Amino acid sequence: MARLHPRLHSALRHLPADRPAHLVTRHSVRELAKNGFADYRLPLTPEGITMAREWGARLERPVAAFYSSPVGRCVDTAEAMAEGAREAGLIDRVPEVITDATLVEPGCYVEDINQVGPTFLKMGAMKFLNAHLKMPFEGMLTPAQGRAKLASYLREREPSPGALAVHVTHDTILAVLVAELEGRDCIDERDWPWMMEGLWVWFDECHMNWVWRGEQGRRSLDGA
Repeated sequence: MARLHPRLHSALRHLPADRPAHLVTRHSVRELAKNGFADYRLPLTPEGITMAREWGARLERPVAAFYSSPVGRCVDTAEAMAEGAREAGLIDRVPEVITDATLVEPGCYVEDINQVGPTFLKMGAMKFLNAHLKMPFEGMLTPAQGRAKLASYLREREPSPGALAVHVTHDTILAVLVAELEGRDCIDERDWPWMMEGLWVWFDECHMNWVWRGEQGRRSLDGA
């Protein structure tokens, strides 16, 4: 039986009640990849849909919008979370999920997929991301540039104070984002995002604030 990361829900208490907030989350449980690569066509399992719906009901804040990678399992995760949020009274109706290419794997870090794609497939996700964290490939943004791009994306989609916006993405984006925020240039299996695990984010005038696995961090928006 799949389960949420044990420190995911409790992190809600760290969010300031009077600030807009974001949840940048990996999609829910999908079918297993047969060749080691998570093909875009792999759908959520019934268990994954149930898990997303139940998590959506526990968000505790009114949810202003659901954004998603255009990949089917991400859209289905967002829709299931929205259904759960409606059942819990956090929203009045299930809204249309807004898809955005920024959230596609490997998404916001890639400038030229024709340059990067074959290398990603050859190396596999873990080796590729570790190489990217140390020395970005031609055709990619640096981890810092990608984080800045994601911060701008989130700030352009701020909900109202006290509300939440949900953004469903992929493990590769989330893994690099968290590593860069924490100042690490490598990741291993322990760092890999669980299914449905997410990064909580909010902004003040000069900083991007976040909570990951119960630990809170802060980064100047100018990159310092």
